[in-house]
Amino acid sequence: MAMTMINIQKAKELANERNLKPGKVIGTSGVQFTSSARPNSRLEVIDWDEFERTLNNRGLAVFESNGWMKIMRRR
Repeated sequence: MAMTMINIQKAKELANERNLKPGKVIGTSGVQFTSSARPNSRLEVIDWDEFERTLNNRGLAVFESNGWMKIMRRR
């Protein structure tokens, strides 16, 4: 299945439906989604503004396919 780039608003909606939060890998500039149901000591929850800034600064975007999200380089 093809992954389609989505905007931050759509990513927020999908994340909210799945109880996911934007997160930053501690000690790096890496970002990913994290589940509040399964805390991860390597991730720190960040706000959506910081998440979006980090994506933009690193040339990344959120892509989606059938409700599954992945962070990848912009095409």
